[in-house]
Amino acid sequence: MAITHNLGFPRIGSQRELKFAQEKYWRGEINQSELITQGKQLRSKHWQQQSSLDFLPAGDFSFYDQVLDMSFLLGNIPSRASNSHTNDSTELDTYFRVARGRSAHDSGCSCISAGEMTKWFDTNYHYIVPEFTNDTAFSLNPEKLLSQIAEAQSHNAKVKPVIIGPVTYLWLGKEKDASNKLALLDRLLPVYQALLAQLANAGVEWVQIDEPILVTELDQEWKNALQRSYLSLQKSPVKLLLATYFGQLQDNLPLISQLPVAGIHLDAINAKDETTALIDSLPASSIVSLGVINGRNIWKTDLNATLDWLEPIASQLQDRLWIAPSCSLLHVPVDLGSEEHLDPDIKSWLAFAHQKLEELSTLQTALNQGRQHVTAALEANQQAINSRRQSPRVNNPSVQQAVANIDAKLGQRQSDYPHRAAIQRNKFNLPLYPTTTIGSFPQTAGIRAARLQFKKAEISEVDYTSLMHQEIKYAVDEQEALGLDVLVHGEAERNDMVEYFGEQLQGYAFSQYGWVQSYGSRCVKPPILFGDISRPKAMTVNWTQYAQSLTTKPMKGMLTGPVTILNWSFVRDDQPRSDSCYQLALAIREEVQDLEKAGVTIIQIDEAALREGLPLRQSQWQDYLTWAIESFRISANGVGDATQIHTHMCYSEFNDIISAIADMDADVITIETSRSDMELLDVFDHFNYPNDIGPGVYDIHTPNIPTQAQMVELIEKAAERIPAERLWINPDCGLKTRQWKEVIPALQNMVAAAKTLRQRALKVAS
Repeated sequence: MAITHNLGFPRIGSQRELKFAQEKYWRGEINQSELITQGKQLRSKHWQQQSSLDFLPAGDFSFYDQVLDMSFLLGNIPSRASNSHTNDSTELDTYFRVARGRSAHDSGCSCISAGEMTKWFDTNYHYIVPEFTNDTAFSLNPEKLLSQIAEAQSHNAKVKPVIIGPVTYLWLGKEKDASNKLALLDRLLPVYQALLAQLANAGVEWVQIDEPILVTELDQEWKNALQRSYLSLQKSPVKLLLATYFGQLQDNLPLISQLPVAGIHLDAINAKDETTALIDSLPASSIVSLGVINGRNIWKTDLNATLDWLEPIASQLQDRLWIAPSCSLLHVPVDLGSEEHLDPDIKSWLAFAHQKLEELSTLQTALNQGRQHVTAALEANQQAINSRRQSPRVNNPSVQQAVANIDAKLGQRQSDYPHRAAIQRNKFNLPLYPTTTIGSFPQTAGIRAARLQFKKAEISEVDYTSLMHQEIKYAVDEQEALGLDVLVHGEAERNDMVEYFGEQLQGYAFSQYGWVQSYGSRCVKPPILFGDISRPKAMTVNWTQYAQSLTTKPMKGMLTGPVTILNWSFVRDDQPRSDSCYQLALAIREEVQDLEKAGVTIIQIDEAALREGLPLRQSQWQDYLTWAIESFRISANGVGDATQIHTHMCYSEFNDIISAIADMDADVITIETSRSDMELLDVFDHFNYPNDIGPGVYDIHTPNIPTQAQMVELIEKAAERIPAERLWINPDCGLKTRQWKEVIPALQNMVAAAKTLRQRALKVAS
């Protein structure tokens, strides 16, 4: 009998209930008890929605981030946060201070520096990076997890807690001094042993312990750490299901087969070819969990094809077979049933979290009782699969021919960077340390209301345009008053940096409620790339032209790059990702050229998601980087030397791909560095980056307002590696999620910092 389980469920709620509760708490509109109650109600609802499973996950719910939850469970709290208690603060307040720099009790002050944030493997989810020092000590703090287990048990189901494994936890973290984080393993393992004992006392039989680093390339030191860890945990009174996901095991397969655990979960979407080898290598008593439903994308599973493959395995393993999604469903929207406006054909091709669990149930019934018991479900599924394969809306021969005609010239600028830079300096006449922002300004309630009214046809296009022009003028006037050097129009008309473009491209579809969590309360609604991409008309030119008419200062055209549009979409799985990216590159190239023709000669093409598309194994990077960098260059390089191309990247470790970033040949690159205290610039000690760079000095993912002195200090650190004449000053990212009352003083301090640095440079020169 095949057993079903789930590695994790979306925690935001089908209507983003968690997001709104978090933000109300941070604003002081609800108290902590009300926030905790909302979390409990969501968990109860989610367990009910997973009631068909043989095992319910517990511990997958979080008020901000599951890695940060693990840090608190292990007692690994940064000293700056643990020492920040006030008389009325609680552990939850401390938790939010680490996550975002402040909690509900800290409004109006800069509390502490928020924890560094980076991408969770190759997804668009961000986690709070654990911090380690030589003095790091661990202590068990399991009350939150035990409470959630008790709640789940009240649903009269078997409960499988979900925790991050000890080696992955250390791997995810960062040393804050000269310590070696792997040397902390001996301090960490006793806490895991104590945790597993407490879980057994709570009536738990199975624990899912996630070690996704097993799909990465590991040196022997880390492999030894995995062996040592699970030898030390093998006598625990619970059974361990060691879960891997996001990729193949490859050279780690022999290692995982030797670990003394009761079961292994394999991502059979990405590592299907490894299934037989894994089964053959495991002891005859081991549980084999196969992730047979894609937890990262939204296309229906071909159930008949999956059963053709699974049935022989089920016959071989019998009660030893568990089936599940490939990874946590955190990465997909909650429920397709809420979608009322999706095209019926396209909707029939999709499956969100609810529908994926229904698919899992269908597979279980077919395996355990025979396909005849789910004939109708299998026939309906096959009809949807065939409909998508045969749809003329998916394939556009002219677009495919345009990709086939791409040659190297499309990715080349007319001249090299030094020649272009001289022309651009003469044209724009910008001061030393020029200041700019990354593109977006606060999306106020008025902006969102106008957009909603327009979508509902409650106001005309003329009225909507007039309202957006008012918002653009406000943003331009504020930038003029602040004294910024290169302005932006503020993106008032844009709901999202990817969805906005997808809405204007052929080959995309859009959901109403297809939200997924990016970090904390930040949710995104990825567009659905279902067919070949083309650009029917200009997408940004009119807005940017209007903004330029309001000022004599340079106005940046703001675009999202092809790689980021690809990586932040739900992408079709019926052709190589590279083909879709080249199609997007050609569409963005047309927009860049139209902006230049309209007189917009500073153009930013954001590639925030360039790095997250990297394969998890470095040996596979070059193929991805080849087509990704070429796609950016195709989009950017159809302009003259006097047009200045910017790009932006945020919240990604990019030091190991710095040569590829240099190959992008953008005139200016802006990057996130403030949360890492400019540590991301260490690479420039050894790599001579040739072009202009703007290391972010203002962490926009926290409400804290940086001081002028803090920004000056960060730029001076940058100036130790990058010549001052090639340094720009800017925030880490766009300001869409902030409020004007936070943005104005922060940018005032940023402009003042630039002036201070210019004055110091003049003194040195004189």
